[in-house]
Amino acid sequence: MSNPIKVGILGYGNLGKGTVKAVKQTSDMEIVAVFTRRDPASLELEDPSIKAVHIDEVESYKDKIDVMILCGGSATDLPGQGPKYTKLFNTIDSYDTHAKIPEYFEAVDEAAKQGGNISIIAVGWDPGLFSINRLVSEAIIPNGETYTFWGKGLSQGHSDAVRRVEGVKAGVQYTIPSDEAMERVRSGENPTLETAEKHRRVCYIVPEEGADTNEIENTIKTMPNYFADYQTEVHFITEEELKKEHSKAPHGGFVIRSGKTGEDNKQLIEFSLKLESNPEFTSSVLVAYARAAHRLSKEGAVGAKTVFDIAPGYLSPRSASDLRRDLL
Repeated sequence: MSNPIKVGILGYGNLGKGTVKAVKQTSDMEIVAVFTRRDPASLELEDPSIKAVHIDEVESYKDKIDVMILCGGSATDLPGQGPKYTKLFNTIDSYDTHAKIPEYFEAVDEAAKQGGNISIIAVGWDPGLFSINRLVSEAIIPNGETYTFWGKGLSQGHSDAVRRVEGVKAGVQYTIPSDEAMERVRSGENPTLETAEKHRRVCYIVPEEGADTNEIENTIKTMPNYFADYQTEVHFITEEELKKEHSKAPHGGFVIRSGKTGEDNKQLIEFSLKLESNPEFTSSVLVAYARAAHRLSKEGAVGAKTVFDIAPGYLSPRSASDLRRDLL
């Protein structure tokens, strides 16, 4: 067997923890180190053989790592980290601020070319796998409409919003796709749907002792930008129920392309995901694309790439001949 791909993991939140697990399930990769802004001794790494290193020492690992997987958040971490570390390493990230992807791509592309490295950005399931399915289905059925539904899933941003409401001790929010809207799409109706028509929002709230639950519910349901335009349910539960029933981070969704070909024949393409752990699945996608980045780098590729640019064969640890024999 050839030498394993040497992986660095930058950041050890939920995504970083999932990436450690994902790498350990591969046969062709090994973790060189986990890099953190915290005190490395404070990281609770399940595997004592994995080294925790302060981020200030990352440059000394320039020649020891084949691919650095960036596990920071899109809001404040990746806009700086992406360009900075792509000058030093081949990188993978899960940047997911859709509207800003073009400008982020340009910044990372410039840095990657300066460093002679390759970076695959916006890797995950949306953006990522859902993006590929939107592209493929649109190319195959040009006369049609594409619909993306998210959920059932725990929304990090909306959960944070409900926790900031006065009187709320803890809480989560789930985005639920509308069965009615999906059936209209699947029927070939090709409806024009607002985002609020495609999803509803369900909140599970632990109130502070003595808090006015009616006031909390009203504040949530009328919150602009988050809940005011949606069908929103608010359920009050105990702290024990929250820990027991809502401690995981499930998610998923659907990409559906509905259209017509030839003599007015209806055609439908549908791709769906049902995930018990959003961060662990996203981490698994990152690791597969890290393999692709390593292979492309060995071929001499430089610059930023997206999932649109990566041939599927590069994701697999198996040889091209094996893939042709078993999967084609």
